[in-house]
Amino acid sequence: MAPKVLVLGSNFAGLTAALAVKHELQGDVDVTVVSKADRFVFNPSFIWIPFGRRKPQDITFPVAPTFESHGVDFVHAEATRIDSQLQKVETSKGAYGFDYLVIATGYLEDFSPIPGAGPGGPTQAITSLEGALATADGWKRLLADPGPVVVAAAQGTGCFGAAYEFVFNVAYQLRKHGLKKRVPITYLTAEPFLGHFGIGGLPGGERLLGMFLKRTGIQAILDTSIEEIVPGEFRLADSRRLPFRFAVVVPPFVGAEVVRTSGLGNPSGFIEVEDTYQTKTAPNVYAVGIGTAVSVPWQTATPVGVPKTGFPAETMAHVAASNIAAQIRGEQPSRRESFGEMPAVCIMDAGNNGVVILADRMLPPRKHGVMIPGPQSHAAKVAFEKYYLWKSRHGYVGLP
Repeated sequence: MAPKVLVLGSNFAGLTAALAVKHELQGDVDVTVVSKADRFVFNPSFIWIPFGRRKPQDITFPVAPTFESHGVDFVHAEATRIDSQLQKVETSKGAYGFDYLVIATGYLEDFSPIPGAGPGGPTQAITSLEGALATADGWKRLLADPGPVVVAAAQGTGCFGAAYEFVFNVAYQLRKHGLKKRVPITYLTAEPFLGHFGIGGLPGGERLLGMFLKRTGIQAILDTSIEEIVPGEFRLADSRRLPFRFAVVVPPFVGAEVVRTSGLGNPSGFIEVEDTYQTKTAPNVYAVGIGTAVSVPWQTATPVGVPKTGFPAETMAHVAASNIAAQIRGEQPSRRESFGEMPAVCIMDAGNNGVVILADRMLPPRKHGVMIPGPQSHAAKVAFEKYYLWKSRHGYVGLP
């Protein structure tokens, strides 16, 4: 009987892990994916939805045909409990046993540290598809009735790239609509300095981001927590008040509910892992993507998280798949790549401009790091979006 690999989640990390282990063992393994979402979603493009530059169908595709074409079973269900000792996962459509488990359940937005933010509140969010669609409605209201804009990377978030991208896209779109002089823009961030990005910053990054903000007329407020948000006003921990007509908050993330209820994660629902992406408690259970716990070599006065979306999630999935394949072949899992040692590769869009970010390591200490500004960055992000969706839709996870 072929060994059973069960993967929870079907986005960046889950899709990659499932298909990579299937390919690595040349099909001699039963792989099943259980996911509460039945569509792959290219999250980096959420920033364009509010401006009408993308629709949901442009950045999503159904995952069942992709998995089916590669001999992977797909179950559209929500995992409700993980029992690593009994090697069983309970779901909304029954229980599934496993020999090896990959937890790639992603993240939930956590608005609890920011009173007044979140669904139904006076601000918007761009870290979910539903939030980006709601933000589009808020953007239309702003165009009809212009006023101050605040884009906030809240205390505890690690998704600073999305906040920078969105605030620069706001400035670009306001210029296109002839409203830039009528709409003051504030970028509010927990970062201790511009360009920290949750990865400790890169050489020249603070100066470069400062130049971008100055050229686009955006005021920055750094190293600050949000105490409360009420209609039309941010109330900051240092007693300052920021008025707004339109505001977007990038919140911190927490792990999936199933991780917390199963007792596998830390208080934030993130799972402690080895450099092999095996969990600390079970050598046949792996965790990859945003749901992993990452320690950082710094402390900040205002809590700052770490970005684990996209490239890091995909890298973790490949490491886990290689190690599961090794275990199935009777070998020791030997592929290791800690989060801090991964290369940093990112494209930050700024409307008609942007920055390519490259470094030899995700976290300090680094030997090399560079930020390359220019309009080619926007074109590169658009091209990468098309390529990655094509690659993922066809299951070509072995491609870079």
